[in-house]
Amino acid sequence: MTKSKNQKSQRDSSVRGFSANKAAKKMAKKKLQKVKSAASEKAPVTKQPVYPQSEKAKAKKGTAAGGLSAMQEQMKKRLEGGKFRMLNEQLYTTTGDEAFNSFQAEPELFDTYHEGFREMAEKWPANPLDKFIDYVKLHPKAIVADFGCGDARLAASVSNTVHSFDLVSRNQYVVACNIAHVPLPDESVDIAVYCLALMGSTLVEYLLEGRRVLKLNGVVKIAEVKSRFETDSLGGIKGFVRSMQDLGFDLKHKDENNKMFVTFEFTKVKRAPKPNVEIEMKACEYKRR
Repeated sequence: MTKSKNQKSQRDSSVRGFSANKAAKKMAKKKLQKVKSAASEKAPVTKQPVYPQSEKAKAKKGTAAGGLSAMQEQMKKRLEGGKFRMLNEQLYTTTGDEAFNSFQAEPELFDTYHEGFREMAEKWPANPLDKFIDYVKLHPKAIVADFGCGDARLAASVSNTVHSFDLVSRNQYVVACNIAHVPLPDESVDIAVYCLALMGSTLVEYLLEGRRVLKLNGVVKIAEVKSRFETDSLGGIKGFVRSMQDLGFDLKHKDENNKMFVTFEFTKVKRAPKPNVEIEMKACEYKRR
């Protein structure tokens, strides 16, 4: 009996020991989980390193935001330059009526051409229009007709009455027309200006229109690129002067000192123009920009 009791007591102790050991392991596991959880909460968040942005990436970013990269800007200028040269060739090879109708149908071509022209003019050491503006200022009461006026800088620069004519009107100074047919009465102006405006295949018509609206002894101011006079039919600058005499003008002054341009001053005389006068000048070709 005593032996049986002892065996039972030992079994009970073993069971209690096993249960206590199991409970201790469970408790230890819970403590370990708490420690891991606390460690994960306190651990710093690792960020990806930020590297400096390359110039190429910046360019791409700028393009995506609506700007133009340097390469795109260069391509844009080349395309505009090509369009300018195309329009330039067109103006030098068409009649006044053809040029007028073309630019009236697409006025934005006028803007494209004159934007290109202004860029070229900025590179010139001197602009002949500045000389003509100074001349007009010396005659503040003179009435002026500006044939092929562009953006009418002459009219905007002087106090005179200036009638400005070109293929398209882009401001309050300009009347759009073919400059072979300007809306002015006969003998109504004192000075006629053609500043780099003798373009196309109907130059004589433009010059005779200037003679029509000029008063007797009125002044014609002309500026052109020197190389344009070197044609077989015209015979250089001297040949141009002879043709102007045939149209009823006399030369008063000529300036060839500028490397690029020559300027003339003619006056209208009583001598009637000769019939069938022809003036052929070279087209002015601009280099690629």
